[in-house]
Amino acid sequence: MSPRLVLTGPMGVGKSTVGQLLAERLGVGYRDTDDDIVAAEGREISDIFVEDGEPAFRALEKAAVRQALASHDGVLSLGGGAILDADTRALLAGERVVYLSMDVEEAVRRTGLGAARPLLAVNPRRQWRELMEARRPLYEETATAVVPTDGRTPEEVAEAVLDALELKEA
Repeated sequence: MSPRLVLTGPMGVGKSTVGQLLAERLGVGYRDTDDDIVAAEGREISDIFVEDGEPAFRALEKAAVRQALASHDGVLSLGGGAILDADTRALLAGERVVYLSMDVEEAVRRTGLGAARPLLAVNPRRQWRELMEARRPLYEETATAVVPTDGRTPEEVAEAVLDALELKEA
């Protein structure tokens, strides 16, 4: 079993919203590995970061991605940092992976780059740029297609994903 498609991209890009729209259009289930982690741990991701640290969260994330890739055949959204793990990137080889991209101005508009984002607690705009400089090559490395989201509605992004992968609606 393998996902119909996997969405990656930075926090706030719209992976969950677009993923749910795509699942509905394709007539398949939707799953988000961040939701899997929250359900399994019984606490929010920001709490896991604060209480256990980023390495502990990344280990949970790696396990959640591995499980979801093995057991979910619908649309799958990964957390923004999931691609940092080399084993996860290797697991994504051969999958239909769509990197949803956005620039910093769009990130500010969508998220406000607020405190609920544990990796962006101090100087959020600079932190976001630095994260993206480190992550963009990894997103691109794993992507079958790149779909810019700047200035687009979730519906327009979902349509662009379907077009990029040449998928038909259910």
